[in-house]
Parts: sequence; C-alpha cells; structure tokens
Amino acid sequence: MKTKLTTLTLFVYLLAFAFSCSDKKQEAQQEQTEMDHASTTEMPEATAPAFTVNAEFQSQLAATFTAYLNMKDAFVATDATAVNDAASKTQGALAAVDMKLLEGAAHNDWMTYQNELDGALKNIQSTDDIEKKREIFSAASDALYKSIKAFGLGGTTAFYEYCPMAFNNEGGYWLSDNSEIRNPYFGDKMLKCGSVAEVLK
Repeated sequence: MKTKLTTLTLFVYLLAFAFSCSDKKQEAQQEQTEMDHASTTEMPEATAPAFTVNAEFQSQLAATFTAYLNMKDAFVATDATAVNDAASKTQGALAAVDMKLLEGAAHNDWMTYQNELDGALKNIQSTDDIEKKREIFSAASDALYKSIKAFGLGGTTAFYEYCPMAFNNEGGYWLSDNSEIRNPYFGDKMLKCGSVAEVLK
C-alpha cells in the first residue's frame, strides 16, 4: 500500500512538472511571436526637429548622442562597470554643449532637458544595482529623445526604439543609431525584443 502511494505521489509530481514546463514553453513561444511581429513592423518616416538651431549646437548634441550609445551598448552587455564609465563620458559630452548657441524657447527647453539628462546620468552612477540603473537609463533616454526631437542632430539619424515587455510589461524606450534592435533592458535574455517607434533627423 505504501509503495502504491509513493508511486502515485511521484506520478502526480511528474504530471505537475510536465504541465509547468508546457506553460513555460507556451510563454516562450508567445514571446517569440511578439518579437517576430515587432521586427516586421514598417519603418516610420523620419521627423524633422521642432526648432531650427545653430549647426554647432547640433554637432555638440550629436557628440552627446554618440556617448549615450556607448552606455546603451554597455546595458545590452549587462556590464555595470562599463555603464558607469559611459555615463560619466556622456556627462562630459553633455557639459560641453554650449547653451549660449540657443535663444528664446529653444534655450528654455534645452535647459529643462539638460537638467533631466544630467540628473539621470548622475543617478545611474550612484547605484550598483544593474536593474535600477536600467530604470534610470529609461529616464535618460527620454530626456535625450526630447532634446533630439527638439533640435536635431545635424544630419545624424537617431532611431527611437521600444520594447513593450520592459519593466514588467509597462514598456521602455531607448535610442539607437540604427534600426537593428539590441535591447538594453533585457540584454541577451531577449536581445531582439522591440521595434522602431520613431526616426529622428
């Protein structure tokens, strides 16, 4: 009798395990379907900046964007040390942007975006938690996106990309210099999850 109960218990455990694996397989297939759908989405048309500004300012903003891209790549690699180094260099590039090249509403908007971006870059370096860094990187990306959308990069193209599954399915955006998806919020766990939401010139 005891042997029969043990066998029955083992069978129940094995059955539960099989169902659990089946659920995980279905989840993985669903994620793959979402990624495949995202990668086949049509490329949006590029939008022009809101302000016409000095070409030197655009060049300085483009240098900040280039430094940001190194930080994004460090997140893709899930390398916290490289993230800190790139965040520091992005701060340096940001500090070199000459706000005196802007006037009126453009100057006021830049002051807002610059403060948001600088604060986020400092906060990225203030924590050792890579997931917390990723959350703050989302805020940095938002501030840089608003800057590029307002002022442009003087001929450089920026791709504003989106992953709907980031941050527990709340979604997260980032910027790239090409349309190929390399997700900074999941790294190699879900490297290609995302799509291009907007193209900025």
